[in-house]
Amino acid sequence: MHKPVYIAAYHQSEFGKLMGMTVPEIIKASVGGVCQEIKADPSVVDVGSVGATCTYTLNQQGLLAGLMASIPGLAGKPIESVENACASGGQAILSVIYKLLLGFGEVGIAVGFEKMRDNEGKMDGKLIGQALGVFSHPDERPGKTYIFPHIFAEVMADYMKTHGVTERDLAYVSSIEYGNANNNPYAQMRKIKVTLDDCANIGERNKYIIEGLPLKTYDCSQITDGYAAVIVATEEGLKRLGVAKADTVQIAGFAQATDSLLRADRNVLKAEGARTAMAKAYEMAGLTPQDVNVAELHDCFTVMGAIGTEVVGKAAYGQGAKYWVDGKASVGGECGINTSGGLIAKGHPVGATGVAMLGWSAWQLLGKVPPALQVKNAKAAATFNIGGPICASVCTVLKPGA
Repeated sequence: MHKPVYIAAYHQSEFGKLMGMTVPEIIKASVGGVCQEIKADPSVVDVGSVGATCTYTLNQQGLLAGLMASIPGLAGKPIESVENACASGGQAILSVIYKLLLGFGEVGIAVGFEKMRDNEGKMDGKLIGQALGVFSHPDERPGKTYIFPHIFAEVMADYMKTHGVTERDLAYVSSIEYGNANNNPYAQMRKIKVTLDDCANIGERNKYIIEGLPLKTYDCSQITDGYAAVIVATEEGLKRLGVAKADTVQIAGFAQATDSLLRADRNVLKAEGARTAMAKAYEMAGLTPQDVNVAELHDCFTVMGAIGTEVVGKAAYGQGAKYWVDGKASVGGECGINTSGGLIAKGHPVGATGVAMLGWSAWQLLGKVPPALQVKNAKAAATFNIGGPICASVCTVLKPGA
């Protein structure tokens, strides 16, 4: 049994547009912001990791670890850049945990971010589509203009046909999440109000993305700038930081799994690698899905909100969409899922997403989210962060530190 690790602090930007912020400025703001949450100097950090996905293609910047090391107090320390597609943020946290458990330190920092829009906040859809498309298998790219929306439109069609689910059933995911985002001051779509009918029906703002496939505008996550950071510490690290266990959340279980990138090699709907990782995280935590009443899932598209609900064990195979239709995923339901607004309405700054999942879940367990979004008696949380077409999966289980 390994020594326990805790989230000692969490900090994030508003998700949406970072305008003229440069990559070095984003990393500096991430580190400075999370350290300020607990009045800590960056020099107290022993190890670090930074996760991002499109910095080479969209920002022409590599060696992010060196940018983190340029912050006073962090030079000469074990820091690395992590890329695992959309699971980069979750992977950055695991990287820090592994180093702490190997004895390389007692305090670590994990940063995730993405700068997907230009300095005026505008996006180039074609460029972003190309930048993200490289995270698919080459054999799956021909004939697809926007590769991942096309791939997940096919997954959505398969899910609907296999499980007898309708477009309206999946629209519950987006409509509930937009409602949550309206109360989250950090959410990209916090000012956008939509109804179930808006999300389910074709309209001026909700059009089919791929001809002949069911994916619509409101089924999709956002193109987002943003950053998020956590400080992770052992018990000895908490003492050094002067942070009480009662003010922390324990990362009680964690696991990672990777399946073949090629969808033809596996059954994407069953997400076996993801399920394996989630089961290992529960086992490590000594908890079961029934113990969890908070979850943050990787809903890059509404179908993933349904599949993710199944992966974390809140619904049986093929019953994930019904869980949302029945209101069980709502703030006042059986398990508050994506109370942050999820990737669909909170936003999806790719490298920051996995970090933000754990950060928001920690806030839920500590009673720090806005009252309208607070799950009553939040007792344990599960997170599920993916990269590619459910290829890379990072899963965690959190419980109060005290």
